[in-house]
Amino acid sequence: MTIAIGSDHGGVELKDFLVQLLRAKGIEVEDVGTNGNDSVDYPDFGRLVALRVSKGEVERGILICTNGIGMSILANKFPGIRAALVHDLQVARMSREHTDSNILVLGGGVTEKSLAEQILEVWLQTPFAGGRHQRRLDKIAQVEKELGTRIKDES
Repeated sequence: MTIAIGSDHGGVELKDFLVQLLRAKGIEVEDVGTNGNDSVDYPDFGRLVALRVSKGEVERGILICTNGIGMSILANKFPGIRAALVHDLQVARMSREHTDSNILVLGGGVTEKSLAEQILEVWLQTPFAGGRHQRRLDKIAQVEKELGTRIKDES
């Protein structure tokens, strides 16, 4: 599995921590930045991750900004993205079981590293349940199609 990860300045510390955890698990990580504490705009980095997941270039993504809300809003604009802003273990589990979330969103300013580590583990290990949940995801995909939001290849 390959995971793309990105953050703004409010999430860089947590991002770097998660990158180390993922690599220690043998998971390939594409870190798109940011890599410093200078103020940056979260859409610049969120877009890079969401686009790679949307195009199928990586299996999953992780996005982190100060509270997670902005990254979540941005990522869910992309076709095929099911970004989940997760704040506890139950939501992490349900985001995978029920909605097959493919981008984990965390708030770097509101999520302790120890909790983020537990959330990551649950999110990585929980399979999609399928069944009635697949039917619901199919309906979401149909809405995307009807709205004409399919991404065109970018050069």
